[in-house]
Amino acid sequence: MNHVPERWSESVQLPDMWLDPDQDPRDTAEPDPVGEQETYARYLRDYRLTLELKCEGLAPEQLARRSVPPSTMSLLGLLRHLGEVERDWRNWISDGERVAPIYGGHGADFDGVRPEPECLAQALQILHEEQHATDRALANFADLGQRVGREEVIVRELQVHRIEEYARHCGHADLLRECIDGRVGQ
Repeated sequence: MNHVPERWSESVQLPDMWLDPDQDPRDTAEPDPVGEQETYARYLRDYRLTLELKCEGLAPEQLARRSVPPSTMSLLGLLRHLGEVERDWRNWISDGERVAPIYGGHGADFDGVRPEPECLAQALQILHEEQHATDRALANFADLGQRVGREEVIVRELQVHRIEEYARHCGHADLLRECIDGRVGQ
């Protein structure tokens, strides 16, 4: 890569921040969560929002760009991957038939990325649908120490794993975004 993008920020108050603090959708007037489940939900919500903020303002071609060769990872691929992962988490806690993968076999979530508006719209729609479906399924388990599904996953462990997955991929998104246009994380 010969072209090194200039670092920039839309923030007018604090130039090293991604957003002005008063425009950050993660900063709400809500009181701090009380209780384990509420804390997990808040962290997960904030990481989900962070990932989408990292993708905001880019064209499908930029979102599909594999910015760190030889990796197949792209921002659009991350959106697709996390939709796939949400579905798979439901398979972990289900006693019924496994739901088929969305995009196909191993790596298809990243390999099938196309720099087209339709691919982006589909990825976001699937991601949101799968997030809501997993949230609804997990809401059925009040006891976070309960073992559920064929794999007898402990609900608490799955909740922490969900947060970890989004947090790790937000780190990837920081690097991918910086390679695309120089914009750095907050």
